[in-house]
Amino acid sequence: MSDSVSKAAKPQLRGLLHSQIKRNLIVAIGMCVTAAVAQKIFVNDHRKQVYADFYKSYDINKEFNRIRNKGLFDSCEPDH
Repeated sequence: MSDSVSKAAKPQLRGLLHSQIKRNLIVAIGMCVTAAVAQKIFVNDHRKQVYADFYKSYDINKEFNRIRNKGLFDSCEPDH
């Protein structure tokens, strides 16, 4: 009869809060590291690539002349 009935595990009466805090701290640190790596890979690296692609074909003199000819600069007269 003793084989078919098992005893219940004793509850943890001391150090319960300490063990829960330790476990929660480890989980929180793991989630923070995962979120930081995901942010770097999926957001920052993509944004850097978009900026690099934009400035490969960007001509600052062409852009300056376009803005000047619109009349947006007070110090420069438009060509037309």
